Amino acid sequence: MPRKEGSILIIDDNNDLLIALKLILARSFERIDTLRNPNLILSTLEKQAYDLILLDMNFKAGQVTGNEGIFWMNKIREKDPNASVVFITAYGDVELAIRSLKEGAVDFIMKSWDEQKILSTLISAFELRKSRMEVSLLKKKQAHLTRELEKDLSICSCQSVAMTEVDQMVAKIAGTDASVLILGENGTGKEVVAREIHRLSERRDEIFMKTDLGALPETLFESELFGHTKGAFTDAKEERDGRFVIASGGTLFLDEIGNLPQGLQSKLLSALQNNEVYPVGSSVPRPVDVRVISATNMPLREMIAEKTFREDLYYRINAIEIEIPPLRKRKEDIPVLSAFFLKKYSDQYRKSGLKLADSALGQLKQHPWPGNIRELEHTLEKAVILSEKGVISHISLSTGPDSSFKQSAPDTLNLEEHERAVIAQALKEEHGNISAAAKVLGINRSTLYQKMKKYGL
Repeated sequence: MPRKEGSILIIDDNNDLLIALKLILARSFERIDTLRNPNLILSTLEKQAYDLILLDMNFKAGQVTGNEGIFWMNKIREKDPNASVVFITAYGDVELAIRSLKEGAVDFIMKSWDEQKILSTLISAFELRKSRMEVSLLKKKQAHLTRELEKDLSICSCQSVAMTEVDQMVAKIAGTDASVLILGENGTGKEVVAREIHRLSERRDEIFMKTDLGALPETLFESELFGHTKGAFTDAKEERDGRFVIASGGTLFLDEIGNLPQGLQSKLLSALQNNEVYPVGSSVPRPVDVRVISATNMPLREMIAEKTFREDLYYRINAIEIEIPPLRKRKEDIPVLSAFFLKKYSDQYRKSGLKLADSALGQLKQHPWPGNIRELEHTLEKAVILSEKGVISHISLSTGPDSSFKQSAPDTLNLEEHERAVIAQALKEEHGNISAAAKVLGINRSTLYQKMKKYGL
């Protein structure tokens, strides 16, 4: 038997109807409260929150206009703008039912004894309420994250000519809805640039949703991006919105798009072309309104020539192209980036007053930074953790993934070191193509991607 969840408040002056509805709904909902007097609604809502409010449209004898119900719905929504109200209307009063929807009701039920119809209507309204609350929570989290990121290092803080040009391009395109393709090696800050575009756009108050296509298993691709209906597959126990729907109105960031298998590229292209998605298990399209920003470290033009990436998808995602230069080509940014990360981790680990000695900064400037800004950040974090004095005079630097591999076994029996070296070599030989490297290694793409994150590759 499915677990009961959800709470309903029913307001109707007909006691027999209240008893009947309570019996019908008790099978599916965890809590059901009733009121006969609408004047008690607001005081009741001060004590208890409800997922659904089932409200009669007429209370006074002889009243058929529905004005009373509309009045009380507005009072309820003044108190809780997210309240989900379902109206109880007289049988056959279609015009009144339609009016209730226009005024802001979620749905309506007729004063009939079609138990299945009543139950299915209210369960659907409850699922919609849950979905809205999830999106609302996500938007709140997003707003918090955006505020935190704005405290973070802006791309404007960088001093190199290359990043100044990137900053100028971002300022030009942010106010449009043009699709953007961000290119650059791993760790160069592609997501930071994508978030900056969103922050400066007209969609800034809506959600920014990152979707890591490299980490999505092929079997879950459609469900994660487009959503699914209840019962669409074995584990689909409830209807679920996909990321396109959740991000609608905002920005969808498709990271690692170059690693998307060919079989899934056509499905993504269809969604982008038509501005609609088909949830798994549904033949009814859902319209979406998203600005798409994509990113990859893969050579897409070469992949098009090799027919491993669709040319039509490339042009769909690439109205504007921004290339982020690697850190080794803009070393004048290292001092400001280092100062930022030093402060960030000094505050985090409560080691205030730490400074970098000129000798340490010199080390940082000489390093080739194969892992780019991400590697610099991890290096500074480690330096802060290991520091004991106020001045950091020496930095422990990695030799990088390429040089860590030897044809003979590494000078260690540590299995993780061997695994890291083998993965690094596979990626090098396959020119960063995750799908090809995974095939060589005999593992699936999502497993390889998790290991890459684990080892910082």
